[in-house]
Amino acid sequence: MTPIVSVRSLTARAGDSVLLDAVDLDLYEGRVTALVGPSGSGKTTAALALLGEAGPGVRLTGGVTADGVTVVAEDGITKAAAGLRGRVVAYMPQHPGGALNPARRTGAVLAELARLHHSASTVTAAVAEALDAAQLPPGRDTERRFPHQFSGGQRQRVALAQTLVCRPRVLVLDEPSTGLDTVTRMRLAGELAELARTGLAILLLSHDHDLVRALADHVVVLHRGRVTASGGPADALPARRGVATTRHAPRDGDGDGPPVLDVRNLSAHLHSRRRGPVLHGVGLQLPAGACVGVAGLSGSGKTTLARCVAGLHERHRGDVLLDGDRLPVLRRRTAEQKRRVQYVWQEVRSSFDERRPVAEQVARTAVRLRGLTPDEARHTALRMLDRLGLAADTVARRPGRLSGGELQRAALARAVLAEPDVLVCDEITTALDADATDAVLAELAALRERHGTALLWVSHDLELLAAVAHRIVVIDSGHVVETGTPQQVLRAPRAALTRQLVHAMDLGRALKATDQAAPSVSGA
Repeated sequence: MTPIVSVRSLTARAGDSVLLDAVDLDLYEGRVTALVGPSGSGKTTAALALLGEAGPGVRLTGGVTADGVTVVAEDGITKAAAGLRGRVVAYMPQHPGGALNPARRTGAVLAELARLHHSASTVTAAVAEALDAAQLPPGRDTERRFPHQFSGGQRQRVALAQTLVCRPRVLVLDEPSTGLDTVTRMRLAGELAELARTGLAILLLSHDHDLVRALADHVVVLHRGRVTASGGPADALPARRGVATTRHAPRDGDGDGPPVLDVRNLSAHLHSRRRGPVLHGVGLQLPAGACVGVAGLSGSGKTTLARCVAGLHERHRGDVLLDGDRLPVLRRRTAEQKRRVQYVWQEVRSSFDERRPVAEQVARTAVRLRGLTPDEARHTALRMLDRLGLAADTVARRPGRLSGGELQRAALARAVLAEPDVLVCDEITTALDADATDAVLAELAALRERHGTALLWVSHDLELLAAVAHRIVVIDSGHVVETGTPQQVLRAPRAALTRQLVHAMDLGRALKATDQAAPSVSGA
């Protein structure tokens, strides 16, 4: 079988740094190839090369051909590469915010893309087909929304719909399960398998090894830009690991004290009140040193709750109290209130200034909110970043030169440097491999131990929440449908959604225990 895309000895350099070192891979019709590796291993650099693109200051050499057209040659990117984007190779980035136009409605963008690649008579059908394949409800309500009116997980699916509406031959997906709950992730796996069965070639970039095992026919493992393993999922991937719970589990007495954060009867709207609230009378209490986990499906209101606590969402009613005092919206908070309540965004790339080095932006928090000198702040920041697996030369770069997982850890370090009393964590491990996740959990455990920081942890990963939280709150369509200790929620779930989430988690645990992969596309 002739590959649609062939990569030979692909090398990428940025100054003296080698980002990719002689990478080989092939993409075939109807097959899923997975490119896996830790944050910063070169996965996104390799994927962009298929489109004839490279980051600032990055030079590509080697050979990349797509549909018989040379995209990259020994002297770099060819002019012919521009004509292949969308028609032959479509790319969905890890951070959907970078792919979506904030000023345009979803339906208008999808229709424009469809007109570029299809006849006028099939535009409406192509848009509906793309939305359905991306697990978004077709129709006026979805198509008239702007990107900010979707949740993080929903924006991921809008970006997927934009790639599918072009009906490409090759689909490149960069961490497509980021920000998706367990149930939606399982549905995504089935949908991608079906797309491959229709003849689409898929390149899957992911740290989600369970998704890779379920879908991939062939796996290529990257480490520091080099291919270290390749073959079937069983041969190329390491053994499954669960969450390292021993040093991160809730301590006895967590949650017994008075609340440092008290959310009372909180309701919120995204835009027009005529559409109804996205949060309905939500309440929770967060004692010092404790962790409350918030779980639910994508679009359930989890991020809206987090943004209300952080003061970033102004269309709300109810109270957010810090030590009994009502917190205003962020623009009216004092510097001390801002220090005491910190928020780590789900889509962190948009929270960084692209013009300044990452280390400088991380250290700035300690200068502004704790009064450290610039030198003290820089030393403190670099030590913390190093504990999180980010070397000094990595964070000396601008944000565009860091991977999604690297930026996610840098954003966490920036918030932790404020030594807050409340830290709101919105899907902070979605772009991380197992080792990086363990480093994050260790840093947060130390923060709770040193400063008594309370964590409000929003996550689609129920297993992770069960490992770190003293209490779990489950939200469904803006309503709190269940709350309890991890043992209560996991062992005797009462709400239908909770039972669905627990069932999906149990399926994942069963796979980890047996180390048996789900059927690959080729075996389906």
